[in-house]
Amino acid sequence: MTAVSAERDSARQEVPEQLRNDVKLLGEMLGTVLAESGGEDLLADVEKLRHAVIGARDGAVTTEEITELVGAWPLERAKQVARAFTVYFHLANLAEEHQRMRALRERDDAANPPRESLAAAVRAVRETDGGEERLAELVEGMEFHPVLTAHPTEARRRAVSTSILRISAQLDAWHASHEGSSTAAEAHRRLLEEVDLLWRTSQLRYTKLNPLDEVRTALAAFDETIFATIPQVYRALDTAIDPEGTGTRAPRATPFVRYGSWIGGDRDGNPFVTHDVTREAVTIQSEHILRGLETACSRVARNLTAYSNLTPASPALLEAISEAKAAHPALMGEITQRSPNEPYRQFLLLAAARLHATRERDADLAYPGAEDFLADLRLVQESLAAAGANRQAYGELQHLVWQAETFGFHLAELEIRQHSEVHAAALAELESGGPRSERTEEVLDTIRTVSWIQERFGVEACRRYIVSFTRSAEDIEAVYKLATYALPPKRVPVLDVIPLFETGADLEASPGVLAGMLELPQVRQRLADNDRRVEVMLGYSDSAKDVGPVSATLRLYDAQARLSAWASENDVRLTLFHGRGGSLGRGGGPASRALLAQAPGSVGGRFKVTEQGEVIFARYGQEAIARRHIEQVGHAVLMASTDAVQERERAAAELYRPHADTIAAAAQKAYLDLIGTEEFAVWFSQVSPLEELGELRLGSRPARRGAARGLGDLRAIPWVFAWTQTRVNLPGWYGLGTGLAAVSDLSALQDAYREWPLFASLLDNAEMSLAKADRTIAERYLALGNRPELTETVLREYDLTRELVLRVTGHSRLLENRAVLSRAVDLRNPYVDALSHLQLRALEALRGEEADSLSEQDSQHLERLLLLSVNGVAAGLQNTG
Repeated sequence: MTAVSAERDSARQEVPEQLRNDVKLLGEMLGTVLAESGGEDLLADVEKLRHAVIGARDGAVTTEEITELVGAWPLERAKQVARAFTVYFHLANLAEEHQRMRALRERDDAANPPRESLAAAVRAVRETDGGEERLAELVEGMEFHPVLTAHPTEARRRAVSTSILRISAQLDAWHASHEGSSTAAEAHRRLLEEVDLLWRTSQLRYTKLNPLDEVRTALAAFDETIFATIPQVYRALDTAIDPEGTGTRAPRATPFVRYGSWIGGDRDGNPFVTHDVTREAVTIQSEHILRGLETACSRVARNLTAYSNLTPASPALLEAISEAKAAHPALMGEITQRSPNEPYRQFLLLAAARLHATRERDADLAYPGAEDFLADLRLVQESLAAAGANRQAYGELQHLVWQAETFGFHLAELEIRQHSEVHAAALAELESGGPRSERTEEVLDTIRTVSWIQERFGVEACRRYIVSFTRSAEDIEAVYKLATYALPPKRVPVLDVIPLFETGADLEASPGVLAGMLELPQVRQRLADNDRRVEVMLGYSDSAKDVGPVSATLRLYDAQARLSAWASENDVRLTLFHGRGGSLGRGGGPASRALLAQAPGSVGGRFKVTEQGEVIFARYGQEAIARRHIEQVGHAVLMASTDAVQERERAAAELYRPHADTIAAAAQKAYLDLIGTEEFAVWFSQVSPLEELGELRLGSRPARRGAARGLGDLRAIPWVFAWTQTRVNLPGWYGLGTGLAAVSDLSALQDAYREWPLFASLLDNAEMSLAKADRTIAERYLALGNRPELTETVLREYDLTRELVLRVTGHSRLLENRAVLSRAVDLRNPYVDALSHLQLRALEALRGEEADSLSEQDSQHLERLLLLSVNGVAAGLQNTG
């Protein structure tokens, strides 16, 4: 038995029985659907490939045999097989999701809180960092600010995602039924019906998404999960602080989550995001939150049937009801008739009606803003508490208060982003007094739209303006100057202009830029108005693509340390905005672990981060998983802000930093030598499906910033996505092996891995990238470029990195210390192999010498096979971009 087959057997044995049963059930249903739809011969072909790729992992089948099998099928059959494996991954992902939710339920023990939970953080702070006073201080100042973005890394169509959610609901019904019952039979029938529909649903988009499609797709997560999850998280924190008192007193947990969004606001390199799109995006967001609040308010109102004799209303509440009757006699007459002697119900039903009027723009009844709605809720809450109905005051009604406090009437703050060069060009035109270009007018219209949003929804709905590729304080000043051209002084919106530092050089220069910002009168005014708060965004994607993953990690760490020191020296409350992607090559990986690896002092109780692409669905697709994600981040924010954790990080960084510098220098040289090779960009486009990715219509934004075809203008997202497809995963590890080899003291590296969270995070993330790679298949992709010297260089670095990562971590195999992830990767890899072989068939034909002689029909079939396989590999590997 080979080592690989032994690992796979071990992984099989570790699969929990219920997960194994779910995968078997869904797999058998898919087999039934395949046989019904395409005949038994289709199912037989799928099974042949499945057994072949498993056999290849065990050493019983050769790559040549699989290539021959796949190459013998007509292209139409190859596409069907690719679709089958893609659907299988969607079902396997769903089964794993359900297993994770079961595990979360099983670990939910109030007496022994699970690790990385809010309860665990509260206990740790109490015990190690100063007790109740310090805990109250940290909880009061804690902020988690996830920003949803529309970067094109979600390969699934929305129709596919919603189909998966329906299957999930039916799987729940199946689990809830008794074996042999009519309920079980019906659940089985419905489940099979939904699997059949998933198979029949096109996996590929036929039309390109526009920005408003992206807005609506992201808001599906809000409607289905986020809105209901937020009060659960706050209740968990409140319970952790005071388990006996929660629900019977004013909450000690303050709302700490604030959502933001770039979807419809990020126009850097996306010509399809216009001021009209931005205006419509925030309007759509408002529609969703107002519907959510109206539904929740109606539910609380219907349930709050407290009788006036037993729970008398306060004079203030009675006065408010009297005023409402005078102002809206017909509406209040109807409400009073339905709910006599139930003043709390009456007033909340009125509030629900006013929310409906706000959504419908009925000025007579609408709320002017969210604060007015919150004032009504607090009036009811205070009256209930005064009447002794504390459980009613601080139970479900408090959940509604938390939702209104978190989302307002705008749901998520819409942030604007634009490139500094666009601002410079627009300002030059305006200052010259010449004719204004269409692009300059669009810049001014965008600022006018921000003003309109603030007038209608409040300043918090849209005040952050991010300048990408900030190089100097003048880039920040340009936005404030443009605002004076766009509007008269009294209508200029409140703007917090945020620098985005992306390249290695920009990160190093960032403190000097910020020093210049403090000299700007507009910035000084904002500091006076906002308690000296400053926000700075750090770009992970471009910095990693610029200098390689190892050097980028250290540069970002150093930038955080320098910026934190600068903030302390200048009495500034700094928030670092982390522009992370979903993939490891773009700063991805577990957010909680990344937080604990930040430079000491850089968190300060606040964490802002982008939630990109497929990450949104993965983290917010199910309530239990969404709650766990937010709790893990909240735990890490609290822990990273404690003195004990920061001191450990500081001591470890000081001790091991010389070794890290040696690693980074050697790793960066190896990386730059590779990408600096002559015609490297051409080679990359030959060995990967880079050029075809645009046909997947993943998002509204172009893959490149300009018309050039080099690596410089290529966005980091397709760079990472394409490398993932080749099974090389190069952006997640390249150069690390050379870097580790440059340090002769292995024991020191092993100590650093155990004691320094930053170094451990770097190696753990590289280990995950290596585990999802496949050397044998990668070699076939790399050979497509007809550059054997580059193939040899990449594979040599892969072998070296794998060997040294295992030696430093002390693992006998990749992911040895992460059982659940290791099991999932080991079981998935063969099925991803199947899709890779299908993709290679298409790529070899499209890249080969015979490509020009292919018929138009064959070319179209091959391209579709390629795209189907890309979609499937993305589903199999999950963190693609």
